[in-house]
Amino acid sequence: MFNVNWKRWGLVLSISLVMFLAACGNSNESSGDYSKDVDYQITGIEAGAGVFKASETAVKEYGLDGWEVVASSSGAMATALGEAIDKEQPIIVTGWSPHWKFSEYDLKYLDDPKGVFGEAEIIATMVREGLEEEKPEAYKVLDQFNWTADDIESVMLDIENGVAEEEAAQAWIDENEDKVAEWLDGVDEVDGQEVELVYVLWDTEIASNNVLKLAMESVGFDVTITPIDNAIMWKAVADGEADGMIAAWLPGTHEDLYEEYKDQMVDLGANLEGAKIGLVVPSYMDIDSIEDLNAK
Repeated sequence: MFNVNWKRWGLVLSISLVMFLAACGNSNESSGDYSKDVDYQITGIEAGAGVFKASETAVKEYGLDGWEVVASSSGAMATALGEAIDKEQPIIVTGWSPHWKFSEYDLKYLDDPKGVFGEAEIIATMVREGLEEEKPEAYKVLDQFNWTADDIESVMLDIENGVAEEEAAQAWIDENEDKVAEWLDGVDEVDGQEVELVYVLWDTEIASNNVLKLAMESVGFDVTITPIDNAIMWKAVADGEADGMIAAWLPGTHEDLYEEYKDQMVDLGANLEGAKIGLVVPSYMDIDSIEDLNAK
């Protein structure tokens, strides 16, 4: 007998499906109708993600009959995007920033005049009730943690290019000692105090959690970062099973979860401003708005 890694095979199949659909819907010669060229398909990520749900709403709000948002994963979406760009083929993907793809490729968001995807988002920090009293130094670091889209994208791109997660995080810390010092300002060293942060396996959250983990460990914390599902992440902090998270996308992406759990946790506000979600295309595509897409 042998063991099958179904999770790995699931990812392989997701990537294969998205690449197959992209190949079927694209050709090197455009028909002049991008809707037809992409076979009326938007390459999506996980079906439960906020940007996926918003994309499905956009299809309805803009009257794009016959269109489909194809579920896969964030990795499969990025793979399909890269394959299309290598061949200068049209593709429409569910997108969000910050993300390494904006540093790697020349991309643009399609205008959203109906406001389906909302305005600019923030990534916020949430901690469990009682953390300030029980672990005041940890609370202080989490409250002071903040950086920019350029900061996080540089870490994300290094990781995407094959640098180990902790190595990429440490390189950024070494180059940004002043900024890290602001996070640790007024924090007394601790002796192995345990802190658990939970996060979703998105590129943004992989980067931010690895950076903050190393920063906190530099003053004596014993930090565990645990990747889990979106809904479980919020519940873990609300129930006090985890100390906090720095992965709350608001007001749109995690709107439902925030409304469900906001009264059971402490909101420390934005750790990154100017985040965004929407439909993204390569800049070589001569299209500027979701309204430019055609129903089937």
